[in-house]
Amino acid sequence: MLLQIDWFIIIEKFILIAVIVTTALIVAMYSTYAERKIAAFLQDRRGPNRAGPFGLLQPLADGVKLFMKEEIIPLTSSKTLFIMGPLLAMITATMTSAVIPWGWTIDVAGRQVPLQIADINIGVLYIFGVVSLGVYGIMIGGWASNNKFSLIAAIRGASQMISYELAMGLSLIAVLMLVGDLRMSTIVTHQVQHGWNIIYQPLGFLIFFVCALAECNRTPFDLPEAENELNFGYHQEYSSMKLGFYLFAEYINMFISGVVMSTLFFGGYDIPFVNEAAWGPHWWVGLLGFAALMAKAFAFIFLFMWIRWTIPRFRYDQLMNLGWKGLLPLALVNMLITAVVVLLLNK
Repeated sequence: MLLQIDWFIIIEKFILIAVIVTTALIVAMYSTYAERKIAAFLQDRRGPNRAGPFGLLQPLADGVKLFMKEEIIPLTSSKTLFIMGPLLAMITATMTSAVIPWGWTIDVAGRQVPLQIADINIGVLYIFGVVSLGVYGIMIGGWASNNKFSLIAAIRGASQMISYELAMGLSLIAVLMLVGDLRMSTIVTHQVQHGWNIIYQPLGFLIFFVCALAECNRTPFDLPEAENELNFGYHQEYSSMKLGFYLFAEYINMFISGVVMSTLFFGGYDIPFVNEAAWGPHWWVGLLGFAALMAKAFAFIFLFMWIRWTIPRFRYDQLMNLGWKGLLPLALVNMLITAVVVLLLNK
């Protein structure tokens, strides 16, 4: 039985998982540095510049500080759930990357190796399933703290994420109508052959982008962390690396959101105006595709940060009105128009 197992596939997948998770963690770590540098640039100040050259070691200093801080668990908290909250937030943040195609299929020792952990036929549904689990990380953390401000912030976060997931899902249905498949790899291949989805679905992308801001709790949708109203938000009672996990999860979510939007609307690993398929399945072609996808994701991260330091925070009633009365009807209209156009073109 052991001889029938293809050990090459197992080793290949383990290496791919290790590389992707490590990349996500490093990007999240240096996103904290980028956030502070971009904020400093926009506000005409220096930002981190003491730890290492140009302040490049600042994320490491922050990590050491979080590890060295005292670990505090409130006496009246639900201790098991209190520990599970940040763990769940981190796990759900990294799980989404499993169905993302990170580059072209490459040739390794005569074998075709796809740069994708799992090319499942319900890739888009998997992403939404994992994203919806992220609500539990926030809700459990706020409830287990036994703090009324943390609980109010957690309820805010949960209702916000659930509300904006609806418009996000409807905006994506229009894309699926054009492609006709739920596989992430097929969505990218369709864009390579017929042009990026942003050309056909500009309104769908705009709705998806605004919903992604809300899903990641980024300004102007960071109501669950509104420190002027709720002290520190749903992770108020957390300290040390438990707090670090929550903060890391937010940055990983932002990175993965950028990757997902690049994959769904901007051709994924496709390099514009270049026919990479003609170069063959060489390892460097896969590396170029991976670099193209990362460049698009970094552009979205920069945009997220630019918005944070430019646009003021919404009131909660404004946030809900935008989700239910603005984006949801727009997504429905976009879906219906796309359905009519696809039906007419097919006829």
